[in-house]
Amino acid sequence: MKKTFIVAVILFIILADLPAQKQPYMPGEKINYLIRYGMVNGGVATLEIKDSVLKGIPVWHASITGHTTGLADAVYKVRDSYESYIDPTTDLPLFSIRNISEGKYRKYNEVSFDNTIRPDSAVLLSDLTGMHIAPKNILDIISCFYWFRKYHLANSDTLVPGDTFTMTTWFTDELYPVTLKYSGKEVVKIKGGKVLCYRFHPVTEVGRVFKSENDMAMWFTADENFLPVKIRFDIFVGSFYVDMISCEGLKVPLKFN
Repeated sequence: MKKTFIVAVILFIILADLPAQKQPYMPGEKINYLIRYGMVNGGVATLEIKDSVLKGIPVWHASITGHTTGLADAVYKVRDSYESYIDPTTDLPLFSIRNISEGKYRKYNEVSFDNTIRPDSAVLLSDLTGMHIAPKNILDIISCFYWFRKYHLANSDTLVPGDTFTMTTWFTDELYPVTLKYSGKEVVKIKGGKVLCYRFHPVTEVGRVFKSENDMAMWFTADENFLPVKIRFDIFVGSFYVDMISCEGLKVPLKFN
């Protein structure tokens, strides 16, 4: 449940090795979200990307931070953050940080990524579990947001309902494959108006949490931004939503219907 939720909230993912045609985002883009259970607000999250420097090298620093609010904060305090330092020339991660504080649970993890040492694979170094050999051009959970928008959604004119895309990420110190299935365009209501979006369903594991493979949905704007604006996932105890409430630094202004 925890992994699926984080991948959903933190998470809008998929696909690799497609030629880039457009640059849908730039440093300075910042998106704020409200997390709610039904009509009850439970938390907020922020996804942003900005210029930075890593070991003297210019990089893009992408991050998502989230925390509980109100009654949820009193019952079960959450303070989570994920960071990714991305090479702007390859769009691949160089370094990632996972910093989790949920109730009494704590987890901190740093991972470095190297795609240059081996011709057929990537070398990862985790401060918790040591060295790992992973598939070439592997992404972390944050860089996936941006890779997906640039290398897949930027070619959205070729999308057909039923198209399925799979990508392997490095998440919680292990390989984590994620599959998204495109279901078509849909008008979505967000703060400020209605926007036309592409709808995707992450293929979920049916069992303890989800009743069907389509119990989670994600929406990206059908414009030049391909902005992640909404997530919904239905579980046995009800429905959770992650809704965009504000944004700045977009490539082009949002187009409302």
